Amino acid sequence: MVKKLITEDTRMFLTGNETIAYAANAAEAEFMYGYPITPQNEIMHTWCKLLPKTEAGFLQTEDEISAGFSTIGGILAGKRAFTATAGPGNVIMQDAQSMAEMMRIPFVCAVMQRGGPSTATVIYAQQETRLTCFGGNGEGFRIVYSTAGHQDLYDYMIKSFNTAWKYRFPTFMLADGYQGKMREPVTLYDPASRGIKMEPTPAVLRAPGKIDVDRKANHIRNTFNLEEELMEVLDSYQAEFDRIAPEIEEYLEYKAEDAEILIIAHGIVARSAMTAVDELRAKGIKAGLFRPITLRPLAVKPLRNAVSRAKQVLFTESANGQLAQMILEKIYGLTTPYSTLFKMGVGVTGDDIVQKVESMVKTPATV
Repeated sequence: MVKKLITEDTRMFLTGNETIAYAANAAEAEFMYGYPITPQNEIMHTWCKLLPKTEAGFLQTEDEISAGFSTIGGILAGKRAFTATAGPGNVIMQDAQSMAEMMRIPFVCAVMQRGGPSTATVIYAQQETRLTCFGGNGEGFRIVYSTAGHQDLYDYMIKSFNTAWKYRFPTFMLADGYQGKMREPVTLYDPASRGIKMEPTPAVLRAPGKIDVDRKANHIRNTFNLEEELMEVLDSYQAEFDRIAPEIEEYLEYKAEDAEILIIAHGIVARSAMTAVDELRAKGIKAGLFRPITLRPLAVKPLRNAVSRAKQVLFTESANGQLAQMILEKIYGLTTPYSTLFKMGVGVTGDDIVQKVESMVKTPATV
C-alpha cells in the first residue's frame, strides 16, 4: 500500500511534470514504468525522488517498447501502474497501447507532446493529437483528456486512473512540453476530500476465487484466427465505446453563448484563446471559445450546437489541423464558414489569435 503525500489541500509552485507525479501518488498509483525522453523526464525524476516517502515502485526499462509492455504486465498483476512518454517514445509505444486497446487493459499514460516528425524538437507541439487518439492499427478505442494547465494536469491525471479502471479502455492525458516545463501555482488535494472514490484495481490475471465456482474465467485475447471473429469482438467494443461516451465527454465553453466568432482550440492553445476572447470582447468583437477536453470521445452534440450558433469559426492549434480534421468530420452538414490558424510545432499566442480574428471581421470567411 503506497503512502499518500497529500492529505489536505496544499498550494505549491510546481512544474507540470512535478504536478503529474504528485497527482499519480494522490491517485494511489503503486508503480511507474518508463524510459527517459524530453520533455517528460521530470515526471520520472520526481516520482523517484518521492519514492522513499511513498514506498511506491519504479522501473526504468531499456526503451519505450519495454516501458509500455511492463506497464501492461504490472496492471495484469493488479498494480495501479502507469507510464509517461513523448514524441518518438509515443510512436514506439503504440504496439503496447494497441495491445491494451485490444485486451481492454486499463493502461494509463501521460503524453507530453513535442515537435515532430522524428526527433525534430524536444520542446513543444500538438502534433501527437491524432497519434494519441487513434494510435497505429486498430480503431482508436481510447479515452484522451487534453489539459490546458497545471490544475488540469493534477485533476485529469487522477481522473485518468479512475476512467481507465472503470471503463477498461486505455486512457491518456495529452499535455505538452510547455505545460511540462513551466511552473505555476497549483492546488494539490486528496481525492477523497473532493468526494472522489478511487476505483479498485484488482488483478486482471489470477483474480481471486475459483473459476466456474466463484467467478467466470477471465479470458482476454490479443490474437484472433478468423476475420469474422475479430470483427465480432470489435463490433462489441464499438457498441460499448458509444454507450459510455456520454458519461465521459467533457468540454468547456467560454463566452460562447452569444459568440459571433467561435474559436475552437484544445490544450494550452485553448488557454491562449481565453485571453484572446477577453481582449476581443473589450474591443467589441463577440468572440467565444469551445474547448474540447475529451478528444476521444468528442462532445459532438454541444460542439455542433456551438458551431451552429456562430457566424464564423476559427480552428487554431500547434499542428496542421489534426484536431480540426477530427472536428470537421463530426460537424459535417453545418454551413458555418471557418478559417484556420495553424502553427506546426510552434506555440499560438493570444496576440496571434486576436490578429487573426480581427482579419476575419474585416474579411469574413466563406464556406
